[in-house]
Amino acid sequence: MTPRRMIALGAAFAGLAVAAGAFGAHAMKHLPAADLDIWEKAARYQMYHALGLLACGALGHAGHAVANIRFAAWSFLTGIALFSGSLYLLVATGQRWLGAVTPFGGVAFLLGWGALAWPTRTSSRPSATA
Repeated sequence: MTPRRMIALGAAFAGLAVAAGAFGAHAMKHLPAADLDIWEKAARYQMYHALGLLACGALGHAGHAVANIRFAAWSFLTGIALFSGSLYLLVATGQRWLGAVTPFGGVAFLLGWGALAWPTRTSSRPSATA
């Protein structure tokens, strides 16, 4: 995945998180408070990781450890699908078994953040000399 694609996907998922949050706050008022909390958590974590995708794109453009950044970006995408997606579906369908999928998304999120942290140890970008 290219840095440009990471930025495009990050922006798209951030916009969708705003839309999902607004939908939950306005169109789903009839749901129990616990379900609204679940929906809000899905939108919030989607936004956090959409911002993570934007960071991946920015770091990729800057020339930092591209392999780690790609891994992080794919991890964030996987996490959004599994974590946020399972929670959205859980609330929308009432199928509580979907909650068993959510932790796999959480693990993907953790792997993504770990992959972003790893390049800080050493950088593949040449250092500037004065």
